[in-house]
Amino acid sequence: MMQHVDKDSFNSGLLEFIAASPTPFHAVGRMVAVLAAAGYQPLDEAQAWELQRGGRYYVTRNGSSIIAFNLIDSELDLASQGVKLAGAHTDSPCLRIKPQPDMRKNNYVQLGVEVYGGALLNPWFDRDLSFAGRVDYIDANQTLGSCLIDIGKAVAVIPSLAIHLDREANQSKSINAQKELPPLLSISGVRDGAFDDFLLHWLRDHAGVANATRVLSHELSLYDTQAPALIGLHDEFISSARLDNLLSCYVSLQALLAGDAQSFNMLVCSDHEEVGSASASGAQGPFLRSVLERIISCVSLRVERRAEDFERLMRNSLLISIDNAHGIHPNYVEKHDSNHGPILNQGPVVKINANQRYASNSTSVARFKAVCSRVDVPVQAFVVRSDMACGSTIGPITASGIGIETVDVGVPTFAMHSIRELAGSDDAHSLYRVMSQFFSVD
Repeated sequence: MMQHVDKDSFNSGLLEFIAASPTPFHAVGRMVAVLAAAGYQPLDEAQAWELQRGGRYYVTRNGSSIIAFNLIDSELDLASQGVKLAGAHTDSPCLRIKPQPDMRKNNYVQLGVEVYGGALLNPWFDRDLSFAGRVDYIDANQTLGSCLIDIGKAVAVIPSLAIHLDREANQSKSINAQKELPPLLSISGVRDGAFDDFLLHWLRDHAGVANATRVLSHELSLYDTQAPALIGLHDEFISSARLDNLLSCYVSLQALLAGDAQSFNMLVCSDHEEVGSASASGAQGPFLRSVLERIISCVSLRVERRAEDFERLMRNSLLISIDNAHGIHPNYVEKHDSNHGPILNQGPVVKINANQRYASNSTSVARFKAVCSRVDVPVQAFVVRSDMACGSTIGPITASGIGIETVDVGVPTFAMHSIRELAGSDDAHSLYRVMSQFFSVD
């Protein structure tokens, strides 16, 4: 039975989820905690699976991608029922700290960074930055370990060059990522030490790893410490980092929890979408297919026809690929097709591209609109201008990889790929209502 969460409670939970998820590792960790509290059981890819009808499960890969699903509590042929699948991605464009980041210049301590994904770089200047991610280490027993860290407080900044030293900054500003993005961390001579030494002390003093002896590697990202917030004269907007695409992860997770146990429902949130998805834990990798094949292997009533049952399952299924859409910006209306300019707080957006940068087709769009109609949620459409390049999502990658019918949707946003993005405070909740209906018995 569907559970209805009011908009204010939903948005409060969304802001809390984003604030607690500065990296994909933290996002997946938070989702695991929510799923476990709701009775979902963990699966280990390295072990044999024993799945039960009516069971609820989740499995992670690399700590940054997650798949969760529930099996219908009946002996009905699963392949003929199909799976209702929601897909999103856990990563966002950011600045990643390099493996050997130590830099000292003119008495200042800085960090070497690398741009991850198609980040909008100018907004990263003059922000209060912290960093978080995964650290791998060895302890006194020569045992390898891994730990998530989040420094929490602001410890770095990328200062802008004063206008007096660059009089043309407001006319044309290009950024050299190697030269201009290393953040300022400290002043030389103030508790000098290598970055790995800082991490080691952090593990011992704050992460409960008292016997760690050496940091071996890390995957750490800078992030803005300003908290997500509702803004606008009437709280019309959500302002936050990583709305693309943690908003979609949260919508899908909450909808899965609100869905009907008599429907075969699945959530997949993949890492590395912002850099092409070509990884073991990305949408272009084997994670989703592997999980689906193992489910069929466990529950198929016809052992000799498991491959056929997988194909039948795909033919009876639908993927709703959820990734934020470009809302029409009032200062740049010419950047949109005049008939396809989504407005914030006027409903989710169906994304369509004739060249298959989005996987939507007329049938999958119709199926999505039918679900929206059942809960009285309006639908908008986005088509990129014919003289502009179109972005893409996990939708076409997943559709071409496993052959599932797919529709690409999302909530309209401004400032996509900025350090701080903007969405409508009605839209996430509206999409949650749609997805909750999708995850219910027709």
